[in-house]
Amino acid sequence: MQRLAIVAAVLAMASCAHQQQPTTGNTPPTAARQPVIDVHLHALAANQFGPPPQPACCGPLFVGWDPRKRLTVQECASSVLSPTTDDDLMRRTLAVLAKYSVVKAVTSGPRLDQWKVASPRQIIAGLAVGAVFGDGFAPTATPIVLRQLLEQKGYQAIAEFAPQYNGLRPSNTQLEPYFAIAEERDVPIGIHLGPGPPGAAYAGAPSYRMELSDPLLLEGTLVKHPKLRLYVSHAGWPMLDHMIGLLYAHPQVYVDVAVIDWYVPRLEFHAYLRRLVQAGFGKRIMFGSDQMLWPEAVGWGIEAIESAAFLTPDQKRDIFYNNAGRFFRLSDPRQSEGR
Repeated sequence: MQRLAIVAAVLAMASCAHQQQPTTGNTPPTAARQPVIDVHLHALAANQFGPPPQPACCGPLFVGWDPRKRLTVQECASSVLSPTTDDDLMRRTLAVLAKYSVVKAVTSGPRLDQWKVASPRQIIAGLAVGAVFGDGFAPTATPIVLRQLLEQKGYQAIAEFAPQYNGLRPSNTQLEPYFAIAEERDVPIGIHLGPGPPGAAYAGAPSYRMELSDPLLLEGTLVKHPKLRLYVSHAGWPMLDHMIGLLYAHPQVYVDVAVIDWYVPRLEFHAYLRRLVQAGFGKRIMFGSDQMLWPEAVGWGIEAIESAAFLTPDQKRDIFYNNAGRFFRLSDPRQSEGR
């Protein structure tokens, strides 16, 4: 991975939960919480994107570009810096998961083994495939190695699968073996469709194209592999109408709301989430944080859903726990919910 240069201009250090909209219905982090499943977490090294600490911007209020310095310039509702050591990043993330009652987390990344040892009951092993930043498809595992890893290492998901960063459509013939293996072995696969960092094509991912976020690009793959257990990361933001169309036409597809639940402005996220629910797909939306280097992102994402006044308590429970429990077949999704 290459460093993505970002400058964050901090406007307020208050919690992201308080930006733009009151947190009606929000449960304070100190209150007793019901269980949460995070379907999109990363176990990275602290220097993954360059020398730490690295800034993160919650709910950008402005995103611009400085062509002279090749930097993304942002104004943020809230901003934090990442931990500076691998162990501190892991320790702080696990502490935040405990604080918010995240009982399971589908996790991938180079430090997955260490995180799995530190929290074996909580961390669900996911296998990341595809170069995230850089040019040219450089899979973490060839199809032969992928099959061996699934057989020998007990991975429970192929996620995050990220060919969009390499400028590849899901229908590209290079990707076909991965979908075929996932279907054959009945392993969920989570594909990245949607936002990269602002200015990704200019600062670390030259092949990234937003047009490849279109969820309808998955139709050929889904028809060819009708038993594929596929979920779309980032809910295909910002391609809302096409995301709704895909969910309608292919009832086996689920989505996660990782990163868009904290990295886009709160009003935009709520508008996107509201439409998905109004269209009838509240039973197929799963919580994800896309926590990379910033443990606070887990809480930001949870608070964004808790503050959605248009969701009923049952709809929030579905997003936080029931839907993922069903999709990943973790357990009876009604257990431990207090119902």
